[in-house]
Amino acid sequence: MITVPTELDARFRAAAAAAGLLDAAYDLTDSPVGPLLVGATDRGLCKISFRADPEQAREELARTFGPRVLRSSKPLKRVRLELDEYFEGRRHAFDLELDLRAIPDFNVRVLRELARVPYGQTTTYGTLAARAGVPTAARAVGTVMNRNRIPIVLPCHRVIGANGKLVGYAGGLDVKERLLRLEGALL
Repeated sequence: MITVPTELDARFRAAAAAAGLLDAAYDLTDSPVGPLLVGATDRGLCKISFRADPEQAREELARTFGPRVLRSSKPLKRVRLELDEYFEGRRHAFDLELDLRAIPDFNVRVLRELARVPYGQTTTYGTLAARAGVPTAARAVGTVMNRNRIPIVLPCHRVIGANGKLVGYAGGLDVKERLLRLEGALL
């Protein structure tokens, strides 16, 4: 087995990203809610995961966007900066391009409506379904939230049950609660 020096490996990954040779890049970043795995393509942010399993993420990114996937921090610099600002309470809206390829049309409609839910406010699954043009699809909206590839930036933590309770969140209800408290939506 050949061992590549860390500095050389980092230079290789940065050069591959800079030359546009990657279908997707991913990296890990620390956050107040635990480590996050973030991924991006040349079109924009495509993944945030609370389960920071690089091998699984690499496989998922390769299936969705193409086989040329590397762990590389440079393409994700802006994503990490905006996430840091969000967690510090200095950013209330993200200004990132998103890559929503391979997401069904209904899901994209719901995610676009989700993106309009303001910082520090919540909505319900039913309200979000109505805004997406299908008022009877609250359960389907729940499924879309469950499959949201870009939580936090596409703020599914802001969606609560019709009874006002916190329900369902890929990062866990404790993370959902922490994010809502950070935004001032919960006292």
